[in-house]
Amino acid sequence: MEAKYKRILLKLSGESLMGKQGYGIDTDRLSDYAVQIKAIVGMGVEVGIVIGGGNIFRGLSGAAKGFDRVKGDQMGMLATVINSLALSSALESIGQPARVFTAVNMYPIGEQYSNRRAIESVTNGEVAIMAGGTGCPFFTTDTGSALRGIEIGADIMLKGTRVDGVYTADPEKDPTATKFDHISYDEVLARNLRVMDITATALCKENGLPILVFDMDTPGNLLKVIEGAPIGTTIHP
Repeated sequence: MEAKYKRILLKLSGESLMGKQGYGIDTDRLSDYAVQIKAIVGMGVEVGIVIGGGNIFRGLSGAAKGFDRVKGDQMGMLATVINSLALSSALESIGQPARVFTAVNMYPIGEQYSNRRAIESVTNGEVAIMAGGTGCPFFTTDTGSALRGIEIGADIMLKGTRVDGVYTADPEKDPTATKFDHISYDEVLARNLRVMDITATALCKENGLPILVFDMDTPGNLLKVIEGAPIGTTIHP
């Protein structure tokens, strides 16, 4: 089938990379992600990726345990770099070119991010993995994803999570929660639904970047989303 989107920003959960391990990187989960991503690049989709770092360290959680918030967030940024390097290695091992960009200068670990270089990368058939969040503390990787998606001119931000969409409440905690197929940015904010943080949602709203929340941990779902199958929840104006 033909791809519904030409260029996407795929936001991956660091926690999902843990698989069943409870910490770190599950190589089976990583390999599954790489195979799914290579398949959509093969359809002609230009792919930018941002990965969280929660499987290794979360700055906000660290601050709650006594870490300095700025240093905690910087540690979280470094965790996203580790995950990005792991994903780029997994992609390259199956023949899919990938390039890691970092929000702060970390050469030769990654190339310092610029939207021009990231756009060149995806148009050349590489997967551009953009690590380090925004490079500033007090911003989440969700906000980093929204920013990068806007900067590279993505058609949509695909937020791959452990759940299959946006619900009225956390479905892992509330069995009565019901799923939305479509919902507006304003309703997400009004209902205080923690799909992403407020800054990320507002940034997408202001710049007209739609968001599709879906279950990335079910093999084949990424391809279904790209083909336009009615799965997940779309957040729109």
